[in-house]
Amino acid sequence: MTVLAHRTTASDGKDGLARDALAVLQPGFEGTTAPAWLLRRVGEGLTAVGLFGRNIASPEQLAALTAQLRAERDDVLVAIDEEGGDVTRLEVRGGSSFPGNLALGAVDDTGLTRDVARELGRRLAECGVNLNWAPSADVNSNPDNPVIGVRSFGADTGLAARHTAAYVEGLQAAGVAACTKHFPGHGDTNVDSHHALPRIDVDLDTLQARELVPFKAAIEAGTKAVMSAHILVPALDPTRPATLSPQILTGLLRKELGYEGLIVTDGMEMNAIAGTYGIERGSVLAIAAGADAICVGGGLADEATVLRLRDALVAAVREGTLPEERLADAAARVRELAAWTVGARPDARPEGSRASGIGLTAARRALVVTGSAGPVRNPYVATLTPVANIAVGDETPWGVAGELAALVPATASGRYPEGAAAADILAAAGDRTVVAVVRDEHRHPWMTEALDALVAARPDTVVVEMGLPQAAPRGALHIATHGASRVCGRAAAEVIAGV
Repeated sequence: MTVLAHRTTASDGKDGLARDALAVLQPGFEGTTAPAWLLRRVGEGLTAVGLFGRNIASPEQLAALTAQLRAERDDVLVAIDEEGGDVTRLEVRGGSSFPGNLALGAVDDTGLTRDVARELGRRLAECGVNLNWAPSADVNSNPDNPVIGVRSFGADTGLAARHTAAYVEGLQAAGVAACTKHFPGHGDTNVDSHHALPRIDVDLDTLQARELVPFKAAIEAGTKAVMSAHILVPALDPTRPATLSPQILTGLLRKELGYEGLIVTDGMEMNAIAGTYGIERGSVLAIAAGADAICVGGGLADEATVLRLRDALVAAVREGTLPEERLADAAARVRELAAWTVGARPDARPEGSRASGIGLTAARRALVVTGSAGPVRNPYVATLTPVANIAVGDETPWGVAGELAALVPATASGRYPEGAAAADILAAAGDRTVVAVVRDEHRHPWMTEALDALVAARPDTVVVEMGLPQAAPRGALHIATHGASRVCGRAAAEVIAGV
């Protein structure tokens, strides 16, 4: 990667320094149109903008929003956290048209993964989005992980590596830059970094053989960006989380793995960073450590935050705590990726129905069905609802009730939070066949207790697991969907309805 030709040097003076500081930020904002302050800052040098579910109402609205931004500069990076599956922003109100990583890993067809990523990328590109904070390359080695789970391709390192590479290739074939995450690997944690600082206590040999392998595959596949994780890995750096660690970002990622693309931080307002370092100091430390772009805006989404971070970076350069050359190099890498998106030439869309229906096709192939109940004509869908992690969010609907009702109009349903008992469900179901829907049952003892009692009382119970299928199958019919996206619900509903 050649970056020197794009660098802002000291001779550019105060304005050049401020432009570089703006260039490394990837802020969010409120609303479905670009506010005046954001357009003004884009004109002043802000090179990237992050989108969240709150910014998206429809593909047409999103295309108009990105056109607003590009009226200020045609190479602006418009980023989004669109993993498909459980984590969707493009379809936050209805659920994703694509299964997530675990479902794709369960099928284990890299051609399918590549095609799914290409089609998802095509839809993003049509709306003007050119940087996707995906895929998750984390090996889900700890099934109790509260934040990764179905966002991983699986617990097998080789499988995760080959599907990460396929996903990167497919997404970038559509002209959308991939941002592989969460380096150096978030899969063996039992803490959500949105709330606290996770710690991975494994030795270097384990990291090399497990966590790093999918990232090596992503680099070989040409991923345009890599996102750092807010995790402490003492074997690599005993004091600083990866996002703030020169040993991890510069020593390991840049020098040892030879990665030359953009390094993006995870959200800096996540408590793993904000609660310990603060976002201003954390942002300075991240750039100094080797990060090139600061992701912020999931929670703090206003002009004041952008100005605070810009001024903190400028002040750090003037005080000598952040080398000016490092900030200039980071800004140059951002601008180089922006230039790539302008010149990207997407592959032609595959002909026929493979592209338009590929999400549902993949979801159907990902199902693992145990037992048989025959078509269920009088279902009562009881959805046992855990609290969703922040990455997934509570606003995206999930389950099978809506999809099953479209196939079996007599469907009735209810949602049951933690503490609900089987007796509550049986009383509501009456003589209907119970369809119990769970998500990560193995992490929620109350779900296990309710399911055991349901199956004991009603052996014809149908169980649908929409998270990690760790618990043993039971019920007359057990369906593991490997994810909770809308198409996963549709695929399960088809089996239940016998269509």
